[in-house]
Amino acid sequence: MIPWDRISEDRMSQSGFHLRSMQPEDRDEIARLIYHSTNAYYESIGRDRIFQGDELQPGEMFDVYQQIDPGEGIVAVDDATQQIIGSCFVHPRETHFSLGIMNAHADHFGRGVARTILAEIIRRAQEQQKPIRLVSSCFNLDSYSLYTRAGFVPFATYQDMFLEVPEAGLPFDPPNDIGVRPAELSDIDAIRELEQQVSGITRVSDYRYFIENPDGLWTGF
Repeated sequence: MIPWDRISEDRMSQSGFHLRSMQPEDRDEIARLIYHSTNAYYESIGRDRIFQGDELQPGEMFDVYQQIDPGEGIVAVDDATQQIIGSCFVHPRETHFSLGIMNAHADHFGRGVARTILAEIIRRAQEQQKPIRLVSSCFNLDSYSLYTRAGFVPFATYQDMFLEVPEAGLPFDPPNDIGVRPAELSDIDAIRELEQQVSGITRVSDYRYFIENPDGLWTGF
């Protein structure tokens, strides 16, 4: 973890805001920021709001990431109001940095909030001599521009797929030579080796969190 007080003074104040690490007490404010800034973007391009209902719903993201990567996320705070106007979850791993959900408050577009947060993440990754990976939606041209201007290059395309599975399950059995069972902590080394072979990265803290499942949200196989 790189604590906020290691962010140098020239990065601490940019256009009337400063950066610091996420703290547990930021949960609700970050949840609201994610909820409203994401909905504002989708509405601006003529699409339906992606979040519905309780504005604290995205707090589940904060809870998960705080358990896996406590203190690694970054927030931008307005100097005058102390309002959180930007946030990004950061996931340092053995082989790379993963850049998580980036949000900037709709009322503060144009102040360089996301750009400044991204620059700090790049600095941290360079300090540890690790590459940065991210998954970005093709629908969001603003974020695509942000990342490409910072030097990111797309190298793979993913297509979202939604499959409706009957409550009783699919009407066929798996191949005889393939067994499926719940993942166990003793599987972590094998999972790490498999992902290293497939994609060239490892994420041991992620495997451990999903297998231990402290929040009862996940099932791993």
